[in-house]
Amino acid sequence: MIPVRGFEGQSLAVLGLGRSGLATARSLEAGGATPICWDDNPSAREVAAAEGFTVRDLTRSGAFDDIAALIVSPGIPHLYPEPNRVIRAAMEAGVPVDNDIGLFFRSLAVDEWDGFDTAPRVIAVTGSNGKSTTSALIHHILEQADREAQLAGNIGRGVLDIDPPGDGGVVVLELSSYQTDLARALTPDVAVFTNLSPDHLDRHAGMGGYFAAKRRLFAEGGPDRAVIGVDEIEGLYLANQLSEGPGDDRVIRVSSGQKLTGPGWFVFARKGFLAEWRKGKQVAAIDLRPMTGLPGAHNHQNACAAYAACRTLGLAPRVIEVGLASYPGLPHRSQTIAEADGVRYVNDSKATNVDSAAKALAAFDKIRWICGGLEKEGGLEKLRPALGSVVKAYVIGREAAGFALQLGDIEAEVCTTMDVAVARAMAEAQPGEVVLLAPAAASFDQYDNFEKRGEDFAAQVKTGLKG
Repeated sequence: MIPVRGFEGQSLAVLGLGRSGLATARSLEAGGATPICWDDNPSAREVAAAEGFTVRDLTRSGAFDDIAALIVSPGIPHLYPEPNRVIRAAMEAGVPVDNDIGLFFRSLAVDEWDGFDTAPRVIAVTGSNGKSTTSALIHHILEQADREAQLAGNIGRGVLDIDPPGDGGVVVLELSSYQTDLARALTPDVAVFTNLSPDHLDRHAGMGGYFAAKRRLFAEGGPDRAVIGVDEIEGLYLANQLSEGPGDDRVIRVSSGQKLTGPGWFVFARKGFLAEWRKGKQVAAIDLRPMTGLPGAHNHQNACAAYAACRTLGLAPRVIEVGLASYPGLPHRSQTIAEADGVRYVNDSKATNVDSAAKALAAFDKIRWICGGLEKEGGLEKLRPALGSVVKAYVIGREAAGFALQLGDIEAEVCTTMDVAVARAMAEAQPGEVVLLAPAAASFDQYDNFEKRGEDFAAQVKTGLKG
């Protein structure tokens, strides 16, 4: 673990006792501080007490009288739509509010690094879509290149739960807007911005607040290198804000679908080929089309971002290409479950919003599309241009009928449940078609999370193939 530094002999409150909260309590204790723990869930409090941590009701009057800081888990609102009452009490008491990401950045560097040949590096990845794949892809490329690497944050292990990095080690962090918004310290060596589309707008009071939370990683983090997806106006703006001029190669601009030109540093993908240009000259090219773990333009954008991040660490293009080619893909993200009788079955349960679903649909031709669930703000109107490859939709969810009505002229069958949708799609699929789960909606009307939804899809496919 990473012991938290700078709070020796002090008491810090920890709100939220899930994975990150308990890891934070352990790291505080390891650094000589005393964690004071609280969670509204009694069973979570029992787990913390069983580990020997002090549990205190932080909602009572005077709870923060002896507290140096409050450390908050990412799922707990601290500003919009309204602050959690414990966080509000801490702010009213003048107690600093932080999260495990802030503690990580202030605690990572140690005196032992002075003896290393190469100081450890931190690559932090944020954005709306693709940040998990990009983070995992960077980690995979580094491991394939025999570089010490750890994956943490919003994916993999909690940031304070990782091992202290060794000589030349790299920590790859996936960071959500919840995490970047609150962290009091953000100092990555390399920061990556994939893209931006509407999501979590209630937590950030709209798109402006959502983008501002992402932007903090760059504007306040001051990375040595910034890898910026410029296919949306927000990314183009961010790259412009960080750059001192057209030739400033501290900013690497990334795109999927457009050729980028000029004297700067660019990595882009067009028609399945990744190209790196620097100072007006092409320095590398990679054919992404055969790479089954990276299907579609959205994954080609992820590949460009991962490639650029790895290039900042000095990896050669051909070394990176080997890692890209061997990447197996993440579960629930354009994950091929099976292929049988000429039909491919793909699980993209992580496509929980309109933008990510549109990108999943664009990756394949002739799609039997399983969609639906808890609809997010904004409706499905923006999804309609992506429906040209859909042969038929099979709609699940408690509001399946209403969801189906928004799909326009494509054929849609109201199935409600996953087992019915998969059975109908499998019965009707023809060779050369893809049965794709890309819901364009949250899972919470029927499942605990998108992972459970994806697992159900995979189980129903396997059952159908056995039958």
